[in-house]
Amino acid sequence: FFGRGRAAAPEAAIDAPEGLHVPLRRRTGAVLLAVFAALLALLPLAARLWPGPLLAMVDAFYRVGALVFGGGHVVLPLLQAEVVGPGWVPNDAFLAGYGAAQAVPGPLFTFAAFLGASMQVWPGGWLGAAVCLFAIFVPSFLLVAGALPFWEPLRRSAHAQAALAGVNAAVVGLLLAALYHPVWTSAIHGAADFGLALAAFVALVFWRAPPWAVVLACGAAGVLWPTGI
Repeated sequence: FFGRGRAAAPEAAIDAPEGLHVPLRRRTGAVLLAVFAALLALLPLAARLWPGPLLAMVDAFYRVGALVFGGGHVVLPLLQAEVVGPGWVPNDAFLAGYGAAQAVPGPLFTFAAFLGASMQVWPGGWLGAAVCLFAIFVPSFLLVAGALPFWEPLRRSAHAQAALAGVNAAVVGLLLAALYHPVWTSAIHGAADFGLALAAFVALVFWRAPPWAVVLACGAAGVLWPTGI
């Protein structure tokens, strides 16, 4: 009765979400995506044409950063092959750094800085950490900024959603492969190691213990175990 003469706004129009507005034009996004793809294709060629540890390091960590999907653990075997295979970082240091990095946020990228600082070839130390950290972050910035202008059509595309579902399914298998090699094959050598890993799993999943506490406890157990304490 009181609303006669006024057209009520449709409920769908009130609840309709607004699109994602970004300050980047599609041309800028296309350029950023092209730079992302060009670096991914040209850095390996440049590393072959101008051999040297610095350019090879940038190429390796850029490719690792470009292939991250479904979590950093997916590229763990690739990262191990890139830094342990050429002898840049010993395998024991690689596994120790990977275990310690799990106690802090963003483990893969923190791990990249650790690997850069642990390099046995030039550059190492702070310079190596900065180079590896920069190289592994650059593809993410290029890919995210380049895809933002096209995000709305991609988000609504049934083909993109189906492709993402397939990628998510593949990630499960890749995570299991990364768990087996190099983590399981390098850390589990007997019943004692298996029991310690099982205890850590129970503490993390069922007791909700903080990761840093589990890492410290497992490290202390590894030191004390050989003494029989």
